[in-house]
Amino acid sequence: MGRDWCGGGGNGKEKEWRVGGFVYNSRGLESKDLDKVRIDRWLWAVRIFKTRGDAVEACRGGKVEIDGENVKPSRMVRIGEKVDVMKDGVLREFRVVGLLMKRVGAKVVAAYVQDLTPPERLEVRRETLAQTILKREAGAGRPTKRERRDIERLFGD
Repeated sequence: MGRDWCGGGGNGKEKEWRVGGFVYNSRGLESKDLDKVRIDRWLWAVRIFKTRGDAVEACRGGKVEIDGENVKPSRMVRIGEKVDVMKDGVLREFRVVGLLMKRVGAKVVAAYVQDLTPPERLEVRRETLAQTILKREAGAGRPTKRERRDIERLFGD
């Protein structure tokens, strides 16, 4: 399967090419030709999960829902659908704004996903995390380097 060039060149335009029905640009992103993509791949591409394997596990474990129903990793997601993800004890809600198959930078992700999670839900998670970090046995000594960094991250010092 070869590449078919769609444009670009030395005139400042971005180069694009077609491979297997998808249009890629010079940064490796699929163009607007996508109308659906696998949910596990999309969750990984928009940085909800660190690895695609984690996204697959979450789907298989019933922690991912699209419009209220549990999904398999191979379920195709479309623009406009609502995705609920249970991660780290918090039910996160997202709206699919754009489709991706390749992982992109954190700054670019905002164009492809809308976070609908209420801030109160995230604050509850932050409070429980603070309790676990700050809870120390009496006489346990100084915090370890890892514990100290967690405390600094929590309080922003």
